[in-house]
Amino acid sequence: MDRGTDSDAGPGRVTGTGAHAGYTTAGRVPLAVVVVDRDGLVSHWSTGARRLFGVGKESAIGRPAVDLLPVSGVLNDDVAAYASYPVDDNLGPGLESSLGGGLSCPAAGRARLTVPEPDGTGVCPPAEGGRERADVLWWAYPLVGPGREGLLVLAADADGLRPDPSGGPPERIAPGFALHTDFPGADELARRLPEILPSMSVEDSARIVGQVLELGYPVLEFSQNDRVPVTNDWGVPRRAERRARRERAARAAANGEPLTADPRDETEDLEYAAVRERLEFLNEVSSRIGTSLDLARTVVEVSRAVVPRFTDVAGTYLREQVVAGEGFPDGVPDTTTMWHRVAVEHTDEPGRWDDVVPVGEAMPFPAHTPFFQCMTSGEPVLVPRISEEMGHAIASQFEKRDIRPLITGRSMLVVPLKARNVVLGFMILLRHPERPVFNDMDRVTGAELAARAGLVLDNARMYTFQESVAETLQDSMLPHIPPRMAGCDIATRYLPGTLLGRVGGDWFDAVKLPGARTAFVVGDVMGHGLNSAAMMGQLRTAVQTMAALDLPPAQLLRNLDDLAQRLGDTYLATCLYAVYDPIARELRLANAGHIPPVLVRAADGRSELLDLPTGAPIGVGGVPFEAVRVRVAPGDRLVMCTDGLVEVRGEDIGVGLATLCESAAHPAASMDDACDTIIRALNTRGGRKDDVALLMARLGGIEPEDVAEWRLPVDAREVGHARAVVREQLHVWGLPGIADTTELMVSELVTNAVRHSHRRPVELRLVRGDTLLCEVDDDDHELPTLLSAGPGDEAGRGLRVVSALAREWGTSRTAAGKTVWFEATLPRRR
Repeated sequence: MDRGTDSDAGPGRVTGTGAHAGYTTAGRVPLAVVVVDRDGLVSHWSTGARRLFGVGKESAIGRPAVDLLPVSGVLNDDVAAYASYPVDDNLGPGLESSLGGGLSCPAAGRARLTVPEPDGTGVCPPAEGGRERADVLWWAYPLVGPGREGLLVLAADADGLRPDPSGGPPERIAPGFALHTDFPGADELARRLPEILPSMSVEDSARIVGQVLELGYPVLEFSQNDRVPVTNDWGVPRRAERRARRERAARAAANGEPLTADPRDETEDLEYAAVRERLEFLNEVSSRIGTSLDLARTVVEVSRAVVPRFTDVAGTYLREQVVAGEGFPDGVPDTTTMWHRVAVEHTDEPGRWDDVVPVGEAMPFPAHTPFFQCMTSGEPVLVPRISEEMGHAIASQFEKRDIRPLITGRSMLVVPLKARNVVLGFMILLRHPERPVFNDMDRVTGAELAARAGLVLDNARMYTFQESVAETLQDSMLPHIPPRMAGCDIATRYLPGTLLGRVGGDWFDAVKLPGARTAFVVGDVMGHGLNSAAMMGQLRTAVQTMAALDLPPAQLLRNLDDLAQRLGDTYLATCLYAVYDPIARELRLANAGHIPPVLVRAADGRSELLDLPTGAPIGVGGVPFEAVRVRVAPGDRLVMCTDGLVEVRGEDIGVGLATLCESAAHPAASMDDACDTIIRALNTRGGRKDDVALLMARLGGIEPEDVAEWRLPVDAREVGHARAVVREQLHVWGLPGIADTTELMVSELVTNAVRHSHRRPVELRLVRGDTLLCEVDDDDHELPTLLSAGPGDEAGRGLRVVSALAREWGTSRTAAGKTVWFEATLPRRR
């Protein structure tokens, strides 16, 4: 039949499902939805009602329902009278509402109506002018609540369900909600139900919509032999018919007639108990899974929830990308898709499955297996008994391991773990041979179980994926600072604000500067999340670039503030910038609205907050920045952090700063231990939700005897003098092994400096530390670059020689000109 639409009715179309060849096969049957108020007047009339009854919406709204619908027997104030309304024997049992909360006991019936011909005006003509008589099945649901709506009526054309002459009467016809379907009427119901039932509270409407969306779209079920397990009550017995049988038995007893037990009552009692047990099982499973967003824990919860109550063995397989916390391509899995066995739960003796099917193994599945059928179709696959042939086919996937004794003769159900129409994995459920085999009802139960588990696993997968992306992004934005730079040791820590927001705007950095100096930076962008992280990345790159220009701290913050204003009004950040000169043994610091650093004196172990001009945050604009010089001694420690470490909501920040000073002064065996001491002292107070960036530097300094400097006149003859003094100094330091290569590189740099310098003498400096640093300064501002020198070219080879021989080299501008430097690796000390 034509699918059609029913845009003004929440449920829209319905599906008929036939279990016998004598009845209509699966198709689309229109379902009329009508709401009647407590005065008996129609307040909602769906498109399906117009098609079924031949009356337009404009004509039906406000009219007495008894003029339009065969429900006069239920339009009264006695709710108990509904249940005794006569039901056609051909309707069968199961006349139960699937909508849940807000609805009372239903009534049902069958009637033949004269349907008027549509006249285009929406006016209902007299019955005798009708075109035909319609055979109508209807269900009336009283609406319980304080509003005006009193009755919800569902109706369908019985002709769409009429059997052929070879078939018998259907055992069951009832409105329900089909499981695991993609019919769009569910979304329409979610949108329209509050409009159909406006008197209901938001909570009641949400509960009803949640139940309907969980079960699917409305259907009419009819089956001659089998109860089709579609509605959420799975064949709850007919209350009206059963009440009638009991009343007849009571009358017979009153008249002294012999009593005979009706076997249908016993059957229905058993069915009701089975249905209730399954519902309780699904509710129990739902409450036990999804207690966390940890993927591994969720997998274990799902496996343990079904063993042993529903199955004896549960093996869970997930796609490789799901386990890795990655995204995967769209489309149906194929024979090359790798599936990881992530859990095996069973009731067999311990260890029986561990060696044959170990957790953690990954494998593809060929097309002839039920597992491949499940993962590609997205539907459960039921194997009542695993035959010898099938057991052999499955065992062929396990090299050198015979799995046949574990699976042959068992009943198997393979259910897909799906979410958002994507197969994330599947579960293999096995029952012992002595246990009843899986049946169609178990298939539905397993499918519902897998659907709930799939959503939980997908939530955990998405969280794992997003957490991995956040960690990768944050790691890429935070620098990897070496533990030792010229004259200082460095340790850092970064803590995200919350587990759900691992990306933030806090950062730290350490930049190598000319003259064996090091710049320390700690900053904090206002806000959290990706926007703050992106802003932090821009500001951090800008600081690195301007630090390489060797700008004074105050000037660097001034330029950074100008840049932030050009980038946008929302760019606000605090920043602390410090330059450490290990030769001069001093710090130059400038502050832009950041918390002050702590300096721990090595001489007496005393710690102090450095008194710096606070300045305004970066991005405010129009505020000057000042720099401060602080003398330091070898062994002093500088501690810089963001306010997330010391600030706790509801507590004065002074308390956190005092704790920072106290913990920073605590003796520690290493820099890492010192950082951990600070984190433990401040991170255990509770209430912290901001990011934390911590940088600690032990200022070791460089001894005067490890530094050699010369000023060379701007004269080409000074190149030879430079080579001589460098060779002599290296012999004094006991480094004759690197004298030849160092002398050659110094010669090239000094030659370039003498050639391009103007008036100021060329400065040559050697610094002995973990490496040998050589710097050559001149007053020319143009930076040299590597050139491609031809055989006849006189220039362009010097820097290529330096690049080939040096451990590292570079250039930077200074206030007076430029510095060209290189580092040479020192020989290992014996």
